Amino acid sequence: MTLRTATLDDLAAIMDLERRGFPADAWSEQTMGTEIASLHNVYLVDVEAGRVVGYGGVRALQGSADSDIQTIALDPSMRGRGRGRALLRALIGIAVERGARELFLDVRDDNAVARALYSSEGFVELGRRPGYYQPGNVDAVVMRLDLRSWAPAGEPDAARPDAAEEASA
Repeated sequence: MTLRTATLDDLAAIMDLERRGFPADAWSEQTMGTEIASLHNVYLVDVEAGRVVGYGGVRALQGSADSDIQTIALDPSMRGRGRGRALLRALIGIAVERGARELFLDVRDDNAVARALYSSEGFVELGRRPGYYQPGNVDAVVMRLDLRSWAPAGEPDAARPDAAEEASA
C-alpha cells in the first residue's frame, strides 16, 4: 500500500473509481479536478502495483479551526483490508498538521460500513440532512471528530502536539 498526494494526472483513475463507487451521484470530472487542484484541499491516492485503487480528500485551510473530509473511495476488491482506515487516518493527520481542531464529514445513512469506520475513529453524529443524497432520497449523517483528543487506535495521544513531551516527562 502506497499513499501519495494526488495530481491531475490521477484524475482519470480517480473518476473511474468515483463512477463505479457512486454510480447514482458521482461528482463530475470538472468538480473533481477543481477539488484536486485547490490549494485548500489535499487529495491522496492509494496505489497498488502502479494502479490507483483508492482516493480521498480533505479540505483544510492552513490555520483554520475546522476542516472537512470531502470524499473517500476504494476499489471494491480492496475493501476490508484496512486501506480505508489508513486513508482516513492520513487525511485526519493532514487536518491536524494544518492546525484544525475539528473535522467534519457527511456519510450516507445507508452506508453502514463507512459509518462504523468513522465511529471507530471517534467521529460522532451531529445531525442529519434529510434526503440529501439524490437520487434515492437518502439522508446524510453529519459527523464530527474533535482533533484535540483524537489519536489512532493503539497510539494514545499520537495526534496531540504535546504528546511526545508528556511521554518523555
